[in-house]
Amino acid sequence: MRKLIVLSFITLDGVMQAPGGPNEDREGGFQYGGWSFPLADPFSGSRMMEQLGHDYDLLLGRKTFDIFASYWPLPEHASNPIGAGINKAKKHVATRSPLRTDWKNSFRLEGDLAEGVRKLKAENGPELQVHGSGNMIQTLLRNDLVDELWLKIYPMTLGPGKRLFADGTVPAAFELVECAPSPKGIIFANYRRSGEVQTGSFV
Repeated sequence: MRKLIVLSFITLDGVMQAPGGPNEDREGGFQYGGWSFPLADPFSGSRMMEQLGHDYDLLLGRKTFDIFASYWPLPEHASNPIGAGINKAKKHVATRSPLRTDWKNSFRLEGDLAEGVRKLKAENGPELQVHGSGNMIQTLLRNDLVDELWLKIYPMTLGPGKRLFADGTVPAAFELVECAPSPKGIIFANYRRSGEVQTGSFV
């Protein structure tokens, strides 16, 4: 069975909405789109290449797919290593609407999302990466389908905004498998699902 990995840029208070640009996602009147950009540096770029510099397939929500489809196939982006990997990957999209057909290797995930993802995970193939897709992630978390979290935690709080751990979150334990800070204070932290939440008492 192949792993499903959620890659997210999040703030200290858990906001994941629109890290990449002002108009990426203004839903709910969100005013801080592009909050990750000022902290970009070579260290962070190198870490991202480690995470995206191998074979993978993508599992995307419809909004993230549309953003990616309007950006990564363009010649100026497709020629860089990250763009080449995203364009090469099979893109499985959770949507009830037809997909644009001009972006190669894009497939609509039919029927129930949780069941469709279980079938994808049971297939032979590379890991499944989830980028963005905050609404879809809630369904994945609710159904305990996430094997690993590769988080980029930014040293800021934003208050209102879509959160990685929202209504779909269920109790789950994770173990830290890798951690590295950037010179500008971003924490790259990879967690692996590790069973049930344990409780105890200091009394």
